[in-house]
Amino acid sequence: MVQWLKVGGYKLPIGKRTLIMGILNTTPDSFSGDGIYNNVQAAVDRAMRMVEEGADIIDVGGESTRPGSMPVSVDEELRRVIPVIERLVGKIGVPISIDTYKPKVAKLAIEAGACIVNDIYGLRNEGLNEGMLQVIADYKPAVIIMHMQGTPQTMQINPSYNDCVTEIKSFLATQAKKAVEVGLEREQIIIDPGIGFGKLLEHNLEILRRLREFKELGLPLLVGTSRKSFIGQVLNLPVEKRIWGTAASVVIAVANGADIVRVHDVAEMAQVVRLTDAVLRS
Repeated sequence: MVQWLKVGGYKLPIGKRTLIMGILNTTPDSFSGDGIYNNVQAAVDRAMRMVEEGADIIDVGGESTRPGSMPVSVDEELRRVIPVIERLVGKIGVPISIDTYKPKVAKLAIEAGACIVNDIYGLRNEGLNEGMLQVIADYKPAVIIMHMQGTPQTMQINPSYNDCVTEIKSFLATQAKKAVEVGLEREQIIIDPGIGFGKLLEHNLEILRRLREFKELGLPLLVGTSRKSFIGQVLNLPVEKRIWGTAASVVIAVANGADIVRVHDVAEMAQVVRLTDAVLRS
């Protein structure tokens, strides 16, 4: 089991406490309504505030990947994220992650100072993701390998599994092996079962219920439930009213083995995580 996460010049503990990844969307169409579009200073201020609130990692994204979303051009995604990353490097004292599946965006973000690539395609290295393994091999960033059935455009069109946890776990194991084969250490690899990405309500609930099975892979486990539609389905609430459902899902994720939680509401979830850790990790 990995005990430390190596990300650039940072070394983050795994297992001692739950790490918090703060979401920084530089998009006009984020599903959660929190996107900061065309305002670099506002994005920088938001990132710094999240660090003050307890974020251990800042995840910068320039393209919405909500169900049915269409890709933006590489140039537009770069225009959204690179100035923000350049402004944050050396100022916030925590690692910066680039949330992208496009190899060129990953490459230029790393050159700008990002040290984690958060890839929703899970290093599939096909289609718009083709070439990502080469970028990983060349630059050796830490990676987040996420599972998604299909693409953002198709993922919620009747997703189906024989056994969702077993199938997702197999995919993550295969892709982690590929990351090692191109030169990454296991301490640089994070896995994410991809809640909400090509999953029905019952799949998302089963993943949370059986989350500890992913720990058998011996890699840091990230879970992102923040404000997602399965919470709205269960509680019949719009996205802006899902903070308490998010809190419940974070507690369940931490209790079932999550090492990192990816959230919008850092201040509130930091309290949730801290208390959960006090009970479970003392």
